Order: sequence, then C-alpha cells, then structure tokens
Amino acid sequence: MSQDTAAGGIPRRLFHYNLGFLRQRRVRRILELAGHSLHLGLPGPQDGVIVWGQSPYAKRGEAVAARRAVPLIRAEDAFLRSVHPGAAHPPLGLMIGEGVHFDASTPSTLERLISAPMGDALLARARDGIARLRRIGLSKYNAFDPDAPLPAPGYVLVIDQVRDDASAPDPAAFARMLQAARDENPGKRIVVKGHPARPGHLEGGYADTSPWKLLEGADAVYAVSSQMGFEAVLAGHRPRIFGTPFYAGWGLTADERPLHRPPASAEALFAAAMILAPIWYDPCRDRLCSFEEAVDQLEAETRAFREDRHGHVALGMRLWKRRHMQQVFGRERPLVFTDDPARAKTLAEAQGRGILLWAGREPEGFASKQPIRRVEDGFLRSRGLGAELVPPLSLVTDLTGIYYDPSRPSGIDRAGDADLPRTRRLVERLIATGLSKYNLGGALPDLPPGRRILVPGQVEDDASIRLGGGTVRRNADLLAIVRRENPDAVIVYKPHPDVEAGLRPGAIDADADVIARNADPIALIRACDEVWTMTSLLGFEALLRGKPVTCLGAPFYAGRGLTRDLGPVPERQTMTVMALAHAALIAYPRYHDPVSGLPCPPEVILDRLAHGRIPHPGRALRLLAKAQGLLASRAHLWRQ
Repeated sequence: MSQDTAAGGIPRRLFHYNLGFLRQRRVRRILELAGHSLHLGLPGPQDGVIVWGQSPYAKRGEAVAARRAVPLIRAEDAFLRSVHPGAAHPPLGLMIGEGVHFDASTPSTLERLISAPMGDALLARARDGIARLRRIGLSKYNAFDPDAPLPAPGYVLVIDQVRDDASAPDPAAFARMLQAARDENPGKRIVVKGHPARPGHLEGGYADTSPWKLLEGADAVYAVSSQMGFEAVLAGHRPRIFGTPFYAGWGLTADERPLHRPPASAEALFAAAMILAPIWYDPCRDRLCSFEEAVDQLEAETRAFREDRHGHVALGMRLWKRRHMQQVFGRERPLVFTDDPARAKTLAEAQGRGILLWAGREPEGFASKQPIRRVEDGFLRSRGLGAELVPPLSLVTDLTGIYYDPSRPSGIDRAGDADLPRTRRLVERLIATGLSKYNLGGALPDLPPGRRILVPGQVEDDASIRLGGGTVRRNADLLAIVRRENPDAVIVYKPHPDVEAGLRPGAIDADADVIARNADPIALIRACDEVWTMTSLLGFEALLRGKPVTCLGAPFYAGRGLTRDLGPVPERQTMTVMALAHAALIAYPRYHDPVSGLPCPPEVILDRLAHGRIPHPGRALRLLAKAQGLLASRAHLWRQ
C-alpha cells in the first residue's frame, strides 16, 4: 500500500463537492479512521473524488473526476445502518469504492468481492452472521415494532421503496412488479411492505413491521432493488427482481432483467456485502470494528429502542438515581417519575407508557394493564459501590420477576439460545482482567495452607436474602454451618463491601480462620478451593472460574446442575456454565456507556472497567451515601 492510498487502493486524499460530508461528523470520522482525509478544491494526480452514491449532488464530483482523470469513489450507508432512518441518526458503517451496489450496469467493488474466492472460515462467519441477524431481527433500519400484527401466512410479499430513490430509477418498475405478482399468483393475497421512512410507489402497509417476520410468512417475494430482496435471499426465498441490485444475477433470484454473472451462494453474497466491503464503526470506543462488533452495538441500541419506544413511568426511583435512569431509559421519550403507585398506574395507562419499577421497592400486589419492568443493578455494575451512589453501567429489566426472587421465573430463565463463541470470549476476557461486580481492587491476605473455603458475607436485609435465603439468612449462621460441615478446612470470610464501607448493616464477629477485609474477591476465589454462600453473586463468579459452589439459599445460578444445593431451590432449567453466563451477562442486562452516552454491548463495559475512564460521583453524593448508611444501620439495630 503506497503512502497515497489507504485500504482497497482508494486514494487517501478525497475531494468532495457536497456539504453533506461536512455536516455528517460520523461519516467524516469513519473515513478518517479508514485512512482518508476530506478536502475542498481540485484534486491532484494522486488524489480522488468522493460522491454520495448517485445522489443529485454526485454530478458535480463526477464531472471533476472526469476532467482531472482521477478515481471516482462512491460512498453509501452500509446495510446495517441505524435504529432510525434519517440524517439525524448517523450510520454504523460505510460502503466506499467503485460503483454502487444497486446499479449492476457498471462494475462495482461489491461485485468484484462477490466474484473473488472465499475461504471456509469467511463463509462460516457469513453463515453465523445470517443466523444471528435472523434470530435477533436486525435490518438496515430497526425502528419497527417487533410485536406488530402480521398477516396470516401464505401471502405474496411485494416490497415497495421510497419515491425518487436513486436505487430505483424506473418508477414504472413498481407497477410492473405488482402486476406480475398478481398474474403469477392468482388467488393469493398480495401484501405490500412499505418503506419505514418516506412514501413509496404503492399503496400498502406493514412499514412498521419486522422484515424478517414478514419474510417468514411469505410464499413468494417480489422486489425492485430493495435491500429486503437481499434479506429474502438470506431467508431462503428466490425473490423475483425488477431492478439490477448487487444480489441479482448470481442464480439466487428470478430476474426480469438478466445479468451475466457466475453462480454464487447466499453466504458469499453476505460475506462480501456485510463482512468484506463495509467499513464498520464502533461509536462507543471510537474505532473501526468488525462486522460482529457492529452487530453487537446495533443490537444494544435496537433493544433499548424496542423496550423504551412507548416511554415509561418510573416508580420507586431514589432521587440520586433519576438522572442516570433518564439517560438510560429516556432516550426515546423522557421518563415520568413518581413515588405514588396509584399515580404511576394512572399515568401509564392514560399515556400508553410502560412502568419501570425498582425491584426492591415493589408495592405488594402492584399490577397494571401496561407492561411492568422490574429494574435492578446488573452483574458488571461499576467501579465503586451502589451504596456510595456510583451509578451502574448495567441494569437488568425483567417483565416477569427479578433474578434474586426464586418464587417466580425471571428473564434469565427466558434468555433463549446462547451465542456460545461470543460468551466464551467475554468470559475469558472477564477472567483475564479480574473484573467483578464492583471492582474495588484490594490485596490478597496471607492464607494458611490447606483446603480453603471462601464464605462471602452479605447484607442481611438485602432482598436476595429475604426472598431467596431459605432457612439461613445470617452471616453468623452460614459460617457456623460451614465450620460444622468442614471442621478441617480453612474458612476465609469476606465481609460484604457495603458493610465494610459502613454503608449497610451486617457487621459481625466472624468465626473464621481468616477475615479478608478489603480484599480483592476475584483473587480470593482463585486462592480458595470452593465457595459456600447463601445467595452471593460471588458464587456465580466462582462458577465462571471453575470452582465448586455450595448454596444454602436459592440464587439465580442454583438448581441448574452447576451447584451443590443444600437449601430449597425451585425446579429450574439445567444449564451449562456458558449458557448461564450468556443469560446473565449478555441477554439479561442492558449496558450504558458512560463516555458516549449510548446503549452498548457488555464488551464495551469490560473495556471501561478494565482501563477506561468512568465518571465518579462527587463529594456531595458520597456524603449523602454515608448518611444513608448511618440511617440504615440505626434502623437495623432498632428492628433487632
């Protein structure tokens, strides 16, 4: 690669004549990270001209490139663009190169990539990518209702496009397509899929519907040049195509305008269009990324949209949490806060909102016609304690229960199929970085030789103890049982960090061989042979690290064939450690990046906790935390 070119042989210096490149900051940043710089003026012999697809403004750049005899580079959004359409929502990736993907009348970079040989590893990535997009329902735009009503299966699906779209220069093609669908499928119901952004050529609905779900119920698919025609190929259809998009002519479509291309597989099309051709961007870590990482990010943003699109009434949220909750859950519609259950129910039902309810403050018997999501801290929470008012980087939202309440199923039990390769990578990195829930650090004390049992202390009035502690609900009782059952073992007691900090009640005179005050819990897990606990999250973290765990209560990880259970545990689905890790660390929580302010995948939070910058609460909040701890301790003593 010469100093005048970047990846793909595209000149580094690109001249443009469209103010859109100046307005779109993310587009400029993606090009910059890919090794390109944007300029005004006239290009030199080693430079190039960049235009946006075949937009009306592209003519200026085309003329300059022809006069100056320099390469003409076209840019377009990648095929996974964003949640919402429109210039206000920047793309997650770009396609740059020769030609455009929707016009096969001239050569394109994408066509060349599809025709090139591909190895087995790349095609395997493509198969996995196709399966993942179908499973989680991601498309180019994702601001649709995943639960929108669908037509009864057995219809003919006709895909409309935006009027005056450069990818469909022949408006009459849409009328021909609709007529062909009727003629070739007599008696069949015709369903038109409208474009989610702007009016199209045909009358019809289902614009706010999942493309993948519509494709599942279709017997036949018709398109001009829409990306949804490509998705139809990926879904196993042989769509009838009335334009010249990149996916036509490879033997996978029935083409009104035949194209002379060699046969290619759907995996090859996907590998070229989704993995090789695009420049994908990670907006949280401000770097280029892989296709898979781009999907991680878009999945997080899309999940936030789907859960928050109707807005929420937030009930039971302490004052210090409200700003952070607004940042996490109020991106689509600002949250409405109240501490009055009756008012929360009335507002939610009148305004069509859901209810966000802090799980530990749920009023007895509370119910609503609107969805109720119970909220709690996630398992990769922060660098600092919640009782010190450090905001969480992860929060779980649960429509059926909450993970620490064994009396009803939680979202962990409904997590679905596990993405095991991704989960293994995440867990391996979690172990390598030594991260846990609070990440307070600390030294490892000197430990006597012998069989060491780690006993994590807990906050005795915590909801996980009240709801899932079984018959053992005090740290002193837990230690007594461990000592009785293991008289020759070295008992290592780790007080709960909230208790050590004086923020929550539960300090005891522990009957243990070692009291590991202010010690690193992960270092203790590594140094000990097993863990005994009531319901502590350290039991889950020990399972991830291959240590035996004995439970006297019913934490979310008990009863799944992974632990020795001495307490009452409900009947639960058996899981492998990796399936449980996927549920608890990927599928169940939502993550919020404190730097970019965006929803994000857990991998970003691992980066932040390991070595990124994380805002910390100011002195006023820390004093408030101490005051709350003092009041809690006095209340605990009064109850005793």
